[in-house]
Amino acid sequence: MPSFKSHVVSFVLRHSRKQAFSSPENLQRWIAYARKTEDHHPPASLRTRFDIAERMVNGFPVYEIAPRTGERKRMLYLHGGAFVFQITSYHWGLIAEMAERLGFGITVPIYPIAPEHDFHAMFGMVGKVYRQMLEETEAADIVFMGDSAGGNMAVVLTMMAAEDALPLPSHHVLISPGLDMSLSNPEVFEAERNDPWLGIAGGLEAIRLYSAGIDRADWHISPLYGDLSVLPKTLLLTGSHDLLTPDNLIFAEKARAAGVEVEVVYEEGMFHVWPLIEMPETRRARNSIVAFLTGETRARPVKARGWSLEGQAAT
Repeated sequence: MPSFKSHVVSFVLRHSRKQAFSSPENLQRWIAYARKTEDHHPPASLRTRFDIAERMVNGFPVYEIAPRTGERKRMLYLHGGAFVFQITSYHWGLIAEMAERLGFGITVPIYPIAPEHDFHAMFGMVGKVYRQMLEETEAADIVFMGDSAGGNMAVVLTMMAAEDALPLPSHHVLISPGLDMSLSNPEVFEAERNDPWLGIAGGLEAIRLYSAGIDRADWHISPLYGDLSVLPKTLLLTGSHDLLTPDNLIFAEKARAAGVEVEVVYEEGMFHVWPLIEMPETRRARNSIVAFLTGETRARPVKARGWSLEGQAAT
């Protein structure tokens, strides 16, 4: 049963953030307001806990959280925000916990966002960041982790790297990723009714702003239609009150059919990117991420929305 706090957060989201995605005009207004208040810098509390370096790639900042002594593994964290909003304190909170519990070095690119920039600028920047990581770290020691739009970017970046014959990361952690922007699945429209955060009208505007005219069914925008066989072992976290979940479950089935090892954490009653917000359900989700990346086993089969999800984590 969803926690009391999750109900409170859901109520607040439905009466605040949901408005941003209710229409193209509202999304534009929220973007304009966000530009006046956004701050991509790591909170001061993180700088007291970790060694954090900053460098520039293609004119945009990249933050590097130093690994624990003796640790070789690195994580590329791609933040969400519908491709139009900046990294937030919630993202930094998750990043800090991962750095603390895993000890990995974590690379956080503050990639160019829309509408000021588009798909080509975003992936030009994060692609260069990944190539630089490969100069210092074996691909087998690199993990891609992303939430929402960042989950989309993690999958697309891996597919683009495969096209360029680059070594590929060893693991993906995808939190409420957006994997199909084509709206070809009618279940998405039903799921929107239960989603306290996302809306299709505003979401389509965000896609229009960043996609540089690329068709929404193209795998560069909707990686569900790309070559899933190139993907590494993947942990996918998704909730029953997220309009992206129907497509996420299809992705898990298609990826498995392509030979990819996929574990799914499906949480009843949970909304978009819930592992970023401190709640009892968040503790379980973050524990699952740590277990997945440290090789511990926490998964067993359960059913969700009529799908048989072998290897799905019970929640």
